Amino acid sequence: MSTSLAAEAAAPVICIVGARPNYMKVAPIIRAFAAHNPPIPTLLVHTGQHYDPAMKDRLFADLELPEPDINLAVGSGSHAVQTAEVMKRFEPVIDQFGASAVLVVGDVNSTLACALVASKRHIPVIHVESGLRSNDRRMPEEINRILTDQISDVLYTTERSAHDNLAREGIAAERAVFVGNVMIDSLRASLPKAVPADVLLAQAGLDARRIEHGYGVVTLHRPSNVDHPEVLGPIIDALYAVSRKLPLVIALHPRTRGNLERFGMLAKLDTPGFLVLPPQGYLEMLGLMSGARMVLTDSGGIQEETTALGVPCITIRENTERPITVEQGTNTLVGIDPQAIVAAAEQVLATGGKAGRVPEYWDGRCAERIAAHLHDWLLTHPRQA
Repeated sequence: MSTSLAAEAAAPVICIVGARPNYMKVAPIIRAFAAHNPPIPTLLVHTGQHYDPAMKDRLFADLELPEPDINLAVGSGSHAVQTAEVMKRFEPVIDQFGASAVLVVGDVNSTLACALVASKRHIPVIHVESGLRSNDRRMPEEINRILTDQISDVLYTTERSAHDNLAREGIAAERAVFVGNVMIDSLRASLPKAVPADVLLAQAGLDARRIEHGYGVVTLHRPSNVDHPEVLGPIIDALYAVSRKLPLVIALHPRTRGNLERFGMLAKLDTPGFLVLPPQGYLEMLGLMSGARMVLTDSGGIQEETTALGVPCITIRENTERPITVEQGTNTLVGIDPQAIVAAAEQVLATGGKAGRVPEYWDGRCAERIAAHLHDWLLTHPRQA
């Protein structure tokens, strides 16, 4: 049991993690709940949606996140199978421990699954990172976001434009609370411990001198980008063109590596311009990004992290659910056209890229605001049996 749970007789707030991006969001929330006066009792549940034990242990240690009280060990499966399995395994947790609320973050399958179970048990659902929209319902994450917001009782938002999205979907304004971006809490707390890029490359047996005049970072994992050779091939060709002007460090996602092998494209990365690493821990990625001249990615979270770090980001997607990173931050949305990718990278090299600014409330204190608001909200909105 979490320390705060053991200290309190009240039913806990059950906090859900299921996949890597969730860890960075829940870690500061757990700390803020424990530090609140009085502490907010918690129960940390890991659904096991992402289930690499070594990577999980590494990330939990990096983020100083306590070991989960319960691991549902769901594992992989189709979206339907995974969502159903989380629901089946999560409901008995509520039966055993009770809950004053269920707190979910982000937009993964575990987020929607646990929110559905809680809502049907008349337990308040608290959604952190509400109201983000890509307006592309072909993305499973978009469906998860929309449905979770509809059944949530408290919707904590990272940016004010999210409130417009929620209003258009008929969600009452009083349910949404602007608190800022909790991922930036983790980033600010962890930055002093980040592993520098040259140290990381040396540990991996790569020549760190290859990046002494600057480097870029690449992450690529989104199924729409990596599952089809007619899409992945031109993207890799564009990255090769960029790598001839700036060395690119690639933390290669297992899905991407597998597809490159399957499509006969892995050899394209075996050139002097690419430095290929396995998937990295949080502190390692933070060190890579903070020292980079640019980051090329299809990740949602990295768009936010690069904006907070002031590092130019080129997003290889047709849309983004995080428009504030484009409007105020360092992010440029280029789509998947190879010429557009190369042109954007050349622009960064020529001008230094977008300077941007850190958005409102991305100040490292988001979790404190969540804890203060939720404590008061739970006192005035007791669970209805």
